Amino acid sequence: MNLKSKLPAVFKHKVFMPVVTVLLLLVVVGFVGLEVTKKDVVFTHNGETETVVTRAETVEALLEELEINPSEDDYLSHELTTNISSDMEVEYKEAVEVVVNDQANTTTYMTTASTVGEFLEAENIQVASHDDLSVASDEAITDALTLDIDRAVKVAVTDGTNETADVYTTADTVEDLLKEQQLELSDLDRVEPGIEEAVTADMAVDVIRVEEVTDVIEEEVAFSTVRKNDSSLTKGKEQVVESGSNGLVEKRYTVVLENGEEVSRELVSEDVKKEASQRVVAVGTKAIQQAPSRGTSSAVAGKTITMHATAYNWNCATCDGRGLTATGYNVKANPDGVIAVDPSVIPLGTKVYVEGYGYAVARDTGGAIKGNRIDVHMRSVSAAQQFGRRTVKVTIIE
Repeated sequence: MNLKSKLPAVFKHKVFMPVVTVLLLLVVVGFVGLEVTKKDVVFTHNGETETVVTRAETVEALLEELEINPSEDDYLSHELTTNISSDMEVEYKEAVEVVVNDQANTTTYMTTASTVGEFLEAENIQVASHDDLSVASDEAITDALTLDIDRAVKVAVTDGTNETADVYTTADTVEDLLKEQQLELSDLDRVEPGIEEAVTADMAVDVIRVEEVTDVIEEEVAFSTVRKNDSSLTKGKEQVVESGSNGLVEKRYTVVLENGEEVSRELVSEDVKKEASQRVVAVGTKAIQQAPSRGTSSAVAGKTITMHATAYNWNCATCDGRGLTATGYNVKANPDGVIAVDPSVIPLGTKVYVEGYGYAVARDTGGAIKGNRIDVHMRSVSAAQQFGRRTVKVTIIE
């Protein structure tokens, strides 16, 4: 028996071989067709790149094939309906969440930006150079990233006597602001408002520089005048026994200065360097013995004398400024009713009535007061100028 006789009858049929040949051809054609429809796509997913072999016709089909479901916040380099071609480059990046705390406002964003700077620019979030950003602008974006923005405010700062400067700060309190501006305070310095006050926009902060200094001053102590009766001197006459001298005291003060200006002064000690000595004036009490026929004085009680009168004041340009007469009488304290006379005409101590002036006592002399001349003391220089010079009648009272 040969091989042909052993084959099934179907294989012996003349149609069988052509059919097999056609089937094999279809298989080969189908396989070739499948291979031809395959495409190589360079696919980048969240920054990682690989080559994908796909038979997908569109970008959407490619993503479905890769089990990727894009959202509207994600980045896709092509439209979903774009046809796939061989060696095509497709990039897909999933959006991540970023939370921005801008002062009191909190906003959540979805972004595909690579860095913080790109994110801020994409979302049009302005951050000024004085503002404080919690993450550097060149830092990479990560999922659930939180950005804190502390906005700077303008504050006017005055340091002592320096000019006021406008500064921008994110400090929370005045104390933080001073540290930020490197302004150190001494124990005496103070700040308005206080260092614990919260910083607000357009606030004015004044740093007041305080210092305490010691001031030592020497002051003269005016001597006092003691008047003593002297029976050896004729009544109405006075004689300086001791001229007296001023004392000297050293006063020590604690002075408080604010920005260089004195605001308070406290006396802390006094040291007497020299004691003042009293001025002693002898006042005559001896009665005047007058010889009626030989008296040379024209000052007789009840008599009226025509005299030339000039007014003066103790504070005149040619006066010594002490306010004391030739007899030691203080016209500063008792400016009324004092005249200067020529003792040979009207003895010192004589009471008179001066026309246009009033009652007075002869208590002073003067180098220009000779004969029938008198000076009348006025309360002020202006009053003396107003009185001027005039001829008056002087009546001797006693």
